[in-house]
Amino acid sequence: MKRSSRGGMTLVEVLVAITLVSLLTAGMLAAMRAGAAALESSSRRIESLRRASGAQRILHHQVAGFLPVMARCGGSPVQLGGPPVMFFQGLPSVARFVTTYSIREGNRGRPQIVELFVVPRPEGGVRLLANEIPYTGPDGAGFFCLPPQRDPETGAVLPVFPPPQPSPGSFVLADRLAYCRFLYLLDTGGPQQLWLPLWNRIDLWPAAIRIEMAGLDPAGSALPPLTFTGPFRQNRLPGEQYEW
Repeated sequence: MKRSSRGGMTLVEVLVAITLVSLLTAGMLAAMRAGAAALESSSRRIESLRRASGAQRILHHQVAGFLPVMARCGGSPVQLGGPPVMFFQGLPSVARFVTTYSIREGNRGRPQIVELFVVPRPEGGVRLLANEIPYTGPDGAGFFCLPPQRDPETGAVLPVFPPPQPSPGSFVLADRLAYCRFLYLLDTGGPQQLWLPLWNRIDLWPAAIRIEMAGLDPAGSALPPLTFTGPFRQNRLPGEQYEW
């Protein structure tokens, strides 16, 4: 009588099989983590580009709606300000002017005094903010500036504006920026363009504004370097009568 025998796996074969399954599982987990990280990075980059596109669109509408208005600086609800002066401020990190475009109401709202300004971030870098204040005419705009004074650094006589302040109502146009700076175009009438970091003229409006900015990490998922350039389309000189 023959003895029946059964085939089986040895301990070494079981250990090899377990090792192979473990390696396959580890490889699949690593691939899944890499895919999730790539998806998250792509999502952040797409979101940054979407925000950059939205900021460009807002800036385009604000500059396209530029109004060359005057203001009686130094006024108050109980007292008129001084003689009308050009309502415009152009600094390397602040631009203040009047526009027909409102972020809240679009082109259908009332004209707005817009304040574009750069502030530091607690985590590092800077962000670009915007404030909107309804424009109510030369007398109302005069509440937001003081009569012209001579600048001790440039010698130019300019209206004095208080620094814009961030508030819960401020709009964040761009965040996580390595830098953000404003330049203003002086129309020389020739082929060459002259971009100035400071606008110190009260007898002429700038022909355009340029805003240069870049993200904190251009090599990663942050906002890539970009430049917005918008012309101030107007056909009035400061001092001409303008009523809204």
